[in-house]
Amino acid sequence: MLTDDERARRDDMAASESAGISAGDQGVATLLAAGRGTHGKTSYESNADVQRWLQEQALEEGGTRGAFTPTFLAHQRDRLWVLSSLRHFYEERLIADVLAVAKSGKEANVYCCAADPATGAEFLAAKVYRPRMFRNLKNDAVYRRGRAQLDERGREVRGPRVWRGANRDTERGRAAQVASWIQYEFQTLRLLYEAGADVPGPIAQIGNAELMEFVGTGTEAAPALREVTLDREEARGVFDRILRNVELALACDRVHGDLSAYNVLYHAGAPVIIDFAQAVDPRYSPEAGDLLARDVERICRHFARYGVEADAAALAADLWERYLRGEV
Repeated sequence: MLTDDERARRDDMAASESAGISAGDQGVATLLAAGRGTHGKTSYESNADVQRWLQEQALEEGGTRGAFTPTFLAHQRDRLWVLSSLRHFYEERLIADVLAVAKSGKEANVYCCAADPATGAEFLAAKVYRPRMFRNLKNDAVYRRGRAQLDERGREVRGPRVWRGANRDTERGRAAQVASWIQYEFQTLRLLYEAGADVPGPIAQIGNAELMEFVGTGTEAAPALREVTLDREEARGVFDRILRNVELALACDRVHGDLSAYNVLYHAGAPVIIDFAQAVDPRYSPEAGDLLARDVERICRHFARYGVEADAAALAADLWERYLRGEV
């Protein structure tokens, strides 16, 4: 019976051979083998799209700061994928260590990182998208129609150029779609932060990882709104502040698209809105009005438990009509 470590080494070797990598180049080989299963079954993480992505995002072995070996990741199943994602931030002297998982989701994990002293912060949050993002983006049509695609330099590309540059039927095209999706989320975060919205401060985005302000106390992440119980007197103020953020985002030509009590943090008595992966630009999205109405309805439904009375349909309609008239 093989131990877990022995299985991992065996699968690393198998993946490196399938990718055409020499046995001596295990630094890259282990990254490419990050998703190998323990029973001879290859998971999605080790398919051609993911291998290509890792190769294109990888830094040269050694770097300028030596090995990046955060102790927290030593026994994590997806440690190699996370290391490949965060090492860029380490090399850029933005983070010094990975301390804990702050939030775990289907498409991405958020890690609490010790910030490099050069940043002036104590902790930062690193959002790392998992390899399954290559698969999940097959169902993103509603959101893709409402946003610009971004090229390798982060510039907006619309119309036929999108499909010539990022054909989803090719490995390079799928990688371009993934990169564009993540860049767009980070640009939305930066846009809203600069407009004064209650969102984490953006720091950097490289490959499949985003670095931002850590919202919490010490290394303890702030809870999601669904995890806290508010005083009835306080609830109305938090509700109104979230709606002001919805209006502010609309003024910035953004609709969150997936807003709920799951992706609003509660910290120091105030809401902090996160997760803009599904955000759309209402200037181009035929579904933006419906997505806005759904966002508002979910927030109203959550706060109804505190006795906050609000007509979600009327609120959303008023916001949308004022947006169309250029009054937000």
